[in-house]
Amino acid sequence: MALTYGKIKEKDKPFYIRLHSSCVTSETLRGSDCDCVQQLEGAIKIISEKKHGILFYLLQEGRGAGYVGKARDRMLVQASCDQISTFEAYYLMGLKKDHRHYENIPQICDLLGIGNAQFILLTNNPDKIKAMDDLKLQVIQIEQLEFESSPFNSAYLASKQSSGHLLRSASHSTLRGKSAPEPVPLFKPCIVPNAQRFIYCASYYLPMKPINDEILLTDQQFYEMFKYRSIDYYINMPNSCVLSYQVLRNNRFLIKVDVDNLRKHEEQCRNDPVCELLTTPYWFKIHVYYDIISTREFIVLTHGTVSMSHYPIVRLQMESLFNRFPLRHAISRDRFKQSVQLIIRYGAGMILLLADDGRGAGFGAYALDRMLLERGEVSNSDAARKRICVDHDTNDYDGTIALLKNHCPQGKIQLIMNNPSSILKKKECINALAEHRFEIKKWLFLRQEEF
Repeated sequence: MALTYGKIKEKDKPFYIRLHSSCVTSETLRGSDCDCVQQLEGAIKIISEKKHGILFYLLQEGRGAGYVGKARDRMLVQASCDQISTFEAYYLMGLKKDHRHYENIPQICDLLGIGNAQFILLTNNPDKIKAMDDLKLQVIQIEQLEFESSPFNSAYLASKQSSGHLLRSASHSTLRGKSAPEPVPLFKPCIVPNAQRFIYCASYYLPMKPINDEILLTDQQFYEMFKYRSIDYYINMPNSCVLSYQVLRNNRFLIKVDVDNLRKHEEQCRNDPVCELLTTPYWFKIHVYYDIISTREFIVLTHGTVSMSHYPIVRLQMESLFNRFPLRHAISRDRFKQSVQLIIRYGAGMILLLADDGRGAGFGAYALDRMLLERGEVSNSDAARKRICVDHDTNDYDGTIALLKNHCPQGKIQLIMNNPSSILKKKECINALAEHRFEIKKWLFLRQEEF
């Protein structure tokens, strides 16, 4: 995919370009253990400011090794407590450090009529610089994309610098790395007993960026943090670091912070335990499956512990590639955030990612749908789907619900839907739940409307 900005036909001035590889964990799932989404949004910001450039968005997850490879890499790194790097993990799996290729970039440039243009490349990666040179594209300048590291990606960025990436601050970071909340066990890929089309490939913890500056703490974390100064002290400060807090189920606390004030406080009182709130994530566990029928990867996110006495909150989340970009209105991303908030507040739940765009038909179907609508050739999405000979919803609900059963064997759940009318629209999903003998104990709607 090529996202262009400005007048492409103006070839007399250089184009600012970014060769960006997809990263579902940071761009869709709000993960903070890499810098991919920062580079994506940083490149878009520079291109928009220069008013002349192209973002090449390449579906090359896990440095071209696929998400299964990336997930096993993360599992190996977490199991070692960051004693091995991402590149060493790839070596242990028999992979090269980078499997990406860029041979289609000159072809896209030719299609856009800019094959002989000059480019300013936004990258820290010497391999991309060499690739552009090998492809005979005229790169006249390199601009680096470097951002402040976090306790969750500092080791990752240091390993990138050691491998040759043009990073200035990674090796000088004074951040103390943070590890997963529990030990991560290693396992060999195995078949799911009651759904043998799926191979269980990897599992690891994802530090997810909090939503709306609401930080989740366990009771132990809460009492340790406010052992010497009560939380009311920070609420009643002239420039309040903490705005409010509430007690949640299972002795957990949700704390609303003022990030700007908390950062100013950190500058003055760096050792104050309350500053830890700036880098406290929501911990979700990622489970990755490979489907030998469709040859696709399935992702299940879990939070908390599912017990017989609790009905976990479940969300089947459709993804949109466009929602990975910093759009003004990103419906899919907003629904994901709402679902995460519901699960965090309740304390137990799971999100199953339906990663195929276009309601299961792929990004091509979604793009054709949008194109027909914007041209005015059809009046609505259903008419567009008929025109391109694609059903309204082609998601694989049977396979998805089979994986849900693997994580929720008791079969009693609370189900998140967009709105009440979704129950009627998502008949295939509801039927699959019934066939796998799930009992919906409660319906949760992201948007209320007349049923």
